[in-house]
Amino acid sequence: MGFSGIYQFFQRRRSPVAKDRRVNRRVIPSEGTTVLIVDDSKTVRRVMRGMLQQSGYRTLEAEDGAQGIELARNHKPNLIFMDVMMPGMDGFQATRKLQTNVDTQDIPVIIISGNRQATVQTWVQKIGAKDFMAKPFERGELFQRLESAIY
Repeated sequence: MGFSGIYQFFQRRRSPVAKDRRVNRRVIPSEGTTVLIVDDSKTVRRVMRGMLQQSGYRTLEAEDGAQGIELARNHKPNLIFMDVMMPGMDGFQATRKLQTNVDTQDIPVIIISGNRQATVQTWVQKIGAKDFMAKPFERGELFQRLESAIY
């Protein structure tokens, strides 16, 4: 997420009409509902963590695919947001490993990427991810995709 996406996010949060825009009521997570955020960008992780924790979700964070796999195996999150482009093991490789491991294969993964091309979205389906979300994203889209994946 570039500076403009982050700037737009914070501008929307300050908007006096922002509270009136929500059409659908958000699901209140049960205690302990955990989301793993795997992204090499500290900024993206911080923004997502803030959104999720404000809404009652517990969060875990990893800065690369290998660390994400380790956290998923140890903590069994309810959902994983997985970036594609990361150093070392990328999001596609990590998702494939999660999908082929008996302990983690049932955890839904939503791939996030700044690349909106159809080829990325096709790969998402091939590796068994639940959904695809393009960066930059809005708060409403994040929760819509999260809720459709785990509820």
